[in-house]
Amino acid sequence: MSTVLLSVPELLTLTEKEPTVIIDTRSPESYAAGHIPGAVNIHDIFTYLATSTPEGLAALKAKFSEAFGKAGLTGKETAVIYEEAMNTGFGQSTRGYVLLAYLGYPKVSILHGGYRAWLDAGLPVTTEVPEAASTEFPLRDTGTELLIGKDEVLAALDDENVVLLDVRDIDEWIGTSSSPYGKDFCPRKGRLPGARWIEWYRFMKPGATPLYKAPEEILAECHTVGIGSDTPVYLYCFKGARASNTLVALKAAGVNNVKLYFGSWNEWSRDPELPIESGLPYAPA
Repeated sequence: MSTVLLSVPELLTLTEKEPTVIIDTRSPESYAAGHIPGAVNIHDIFTYLATSTPEGLAALKAKFSEAFGKAGLTGKETAVIYEEAMNTGFGQSTRGYVLLAYLGYPKVSILHGGYRAWLDAGLPVTTEVPEAASTEFPLRDTGTELLIGKDEVLAALDDENVVLLDVRDIDEWIGTSSSPYGKDFCPRKGRLPGARWIEWYRFMKPGATPLYKAPEEILAECHTVGIGSDTPVYLYCFKGARASNTLVALKAAGVNNVKLYFGSWNEWSRDPELPIESGLPYAPA
């Protein structure tokens, strides 16, 4: 599919050829129970709630440039990020990929299939915690090449050329829950006006170790909501994790103009001035 996605054999080859920093995004408890040898744990990749205000983006940059610097990323190493499995971590590894890409890091990959693929290969795991060589992270300004804020989304509500794609779980899409953290975690339930919906799971093949579908299958899913390879797409979920999973899938399938609203529903729903659609997205029978 894409060099962004590495198989286990490709990861092993990479670590033999060039400097590599492997990042485990799972919980500290899961990491402590066993992880890929040499991997460092940065669970904040998943838990951090971002906003798209200038202050929010500055805080995000400061937070993760420090975290990735402590992990030993200087710009020379390839960062390889993994989670438990592609469908169990709500987009943890792909959120890490998006964060590093947004910060301008030049070499980022995702272990396709995650920790479960490593176990499937019968490779060793460890409980030893490596001593990372803390360094200064090479922060670069990437602008809005990948991430957009609520102002861009608000402008897109009236742009029929842009598809706003909601990839949240079904209960969030129909407005019976506001988040994966609880039905009433956010003050409002619903969706962006005019948004279309493909649940993020649909871009992966089910199985013991789920992997992304083939590009033609991903494009077939996209066509069900009017997305072609050249359609401008703005993705959102609750906090940019599941949407990051979808961003990687769409880009790997050749959808060229995809951007992510990283603040997503957690930010949008908390501003009462921003419009939403509430209630069922269809007429009840």
